Amino acid sequence: MVAISPAEGANKAKGDLLAYATLSIISIFCAIPFFWVFLASFDGNAQLFLRWPEQWTFDNYVKIFVQEDGGKWLFNSLLIVGSSTALVIVLAGLGGYALSRTTAWWKLPFLYGILLIRVLPPTALVVPLYKILLTLNIAEAAILRPLFGSSTRAIMRWTGFIDGYLGIVLVLATMQLPLALWIMKTFFDGLPRDYEEAALMDGATLLQRIRRVLIPLALPGLAAAGLFSFISAWGDFLMPLTFLSSPELQPLPLGLFRAYLRVNTVDYGFLAALAFIYLLPAVIAFGFARRFLVQTFAGGVKG
Repeated sequence: MVAISPAEGANKAKGDLLAYATLSIISIFCAIPFFWVFLASFDGNAQLFLRWPEQWTFDNYVKIFVQEDGGKWLFNSLLIVGSSTALVIVLAGLGGYALSRTTAWWKLPFLYGILLIRVLPPTALVVPLYKILLTLNIAEAAILRPLFGSSTRAIMRWTGFIDGYLGIVLVLATMQLPLALWIMKTFFDGLPRDYEEAALMDGATLLQRIRRVLIPLALPGLAAAGLFSFISAWGDFLMPLTFLSSPELQPLPLGLFRAYLRVNTVDYGFLAALAFIYLLPAVIAFGFARRFLVQTFAGGVKG
């Protein structure tokens, strides 16, 4: 053991103190906006600037769900983002395993090719995406209209590619899938093949190996990929704004945006309460996936 002189110990203590003080200042600075949102959401007369509420009330939250369409906004967001995240998890799990185990020459070009989707700015993809989905939407309407008549629009709210749940779910899943594929491919690279070989020698079928071996081992990677996909899709504003126009399909970001624009006097208490509700699902998702996230980036499963 190397002995540390008193002078070196004092310098180390000063360095640690300076580092912790700097981190504390940065953390407080970053936490102030969230603290303001929390206080303003319970303030009966919320203002633009941070202050302690003079009158604590739940009226802002009641207004969201009673006077406004807050329940519908929250349902739409959870349905859209939850569906896209589930789709990403399934495709990334299967695709990441295939990319990890294959030795085909096209693997790396394919991985770098799909990564271009994340490199390109979303605004550059809006117009071609809209034209493709509009063509599919017109074709779907032409098939459904002779079969269902006036009920076509109600069906296309769920299955439509433009102004429908299906289209925005596919768009958000497409935007998040490249990063999830990279995460799962890297995670499966770190998994030893001994478990699969042992299950194969015991006579396990492909489905049994997936259900009893691969899925339990891949849970940390799937949780990490799902968390990143959920948070990124939950915070997406441009895609829902572009592909959704019906009020009954609006998610929380559009509800928050349009609630800000439709009145001459800004109701900061209402907006703060809506913003706080908007924060909660992402925080809860991170809380559930945090342990798996740490395990994933700490090296996954050791052989």
